[in-house]
Amino acid sequence: MKKVFLWLIGILAVAGFSVACIWRGEIASVRTVKSVGGNPYLYSMQYKAAYDLEDVIAKEIDTNAELLDYVVGRIGKGIPIKMKSAQVADESGELGTINCTSFQAAKADGSGFCYGRNYDYFKNPTMVTVSHPKKGYASIAVSDMSHFGYRLDKLPDTFVNKLSCLASVYAPVDGMNEKGLCTSIMALPKQASQQDTERPDVGTTIIMRLWLDRCATVDEALALLETVDVRHDAAVGSGYHYMVADAAGDCAVVEFDKEDGWKTMIVRKDPKEHFMLVTNHLLAGKYYTTEPDETVGNPHSRSWWRYETAGTYLREHDGRLSLEQARECLALVHWKDFVWDNGTVEDTQFSNVYDQSALTLDLRNWNDYWNTVHFQL
Repeated sequence: MKKVFLWLIGILAVAGFSVACIWRGEIASVRTVKSVGGNPYLYSMQYKAAYDLEDVIAKEIDTNAELLDYVVGRIGKGIPIKMKSAQVADESGELGTINCTSFQAAKADGSGFCYGRNYDYFKNPTMVTVSHPKKGYASIAVSDMSHFGYRLDKLPDTFVNKLSCLASVYAPVDGMNEKGLCTSIMALPKQASQQDTERPDVGTTIIMRLWLDRCATVDEALALLETVDVRHDAAVGSGYHYMVADAAGDCAVVEFDKEDGWKTMIVRKDPKEHFMLVTNHLLAGKYYTTEPDETVGNPHSRSWWRYETAGTYLREHDGRLSLEQARECLALVHWKDFVWDNGTVEDTQFSNVYDQSALTLDLRNWNDYWNTVHFQL
């Protein structure tokens, strides 16, 4: 009996050792998942597991479903794990209510640049992920946790429930790397890029992860863009454009031409300005208009009003803001209990200010403009 007992102990020890070796990085990452400041809807994680962007590129993952399947395979290593996006399209098959504001501005004290960003959507939990890849730059990035299955009634409150948090490294919606390069995404209804050349495909958020991991400057980010096809999930309906800005003050908006094979359109920061701003309508000269036009943006999201309101504030300060003024600018155009025609209610899920020289992130969650959470990369 004693021998049987010792044999069982030995088997369990070997099994435990195997699990620890196979999932070492994943286990270490999950153990760092915690709510921030006691907020049950704001989480942080130190991502310690390996990930292979070359493998993602080789597999040409360009839909949300494919990305989730890939992440499940990476996390589970053959063991089935359930993970499903909690995002829901409207009657037209679109996630048409995602609306955002982003800008880069010079810091008022002359010490560099800051990057502001509102993410306007439904009330979902938020994840701040810090990653230190073996091949690439360290970064801090923010994710909407509904992208990988979380809701207000489904939170990472146990070890098992935290496993899906590992998907956040593949799903940033904004972020900054150790070189001070920042990026963010903004929605454009009915403009899902479907680039189709001989280049490998990458999906909506993977291009942002590539920029954060591999690029120190805007020029490097735009050069990387020329090596891949950016394809947004056609099943979602909404397309996107991106802002990317570096620590030296260079800034660009990346858009796609729906009338010309989704060719990339680049809008550069005006060299005479100290700031650049983008909301939810196209800025490329071919499409730009000062009047709301649903063919080039989202009038229902008050995109043009937000662009004008934030732009006026930035111009009044000559594009030079303190971090507090950057937060004030974002507060001018945030949503709170904004009711859409279909009855859905939208808020500013989070409002971020990145300091591109100090490498810090100040985050306000859910319109809570009395509490700013500070992160250091």
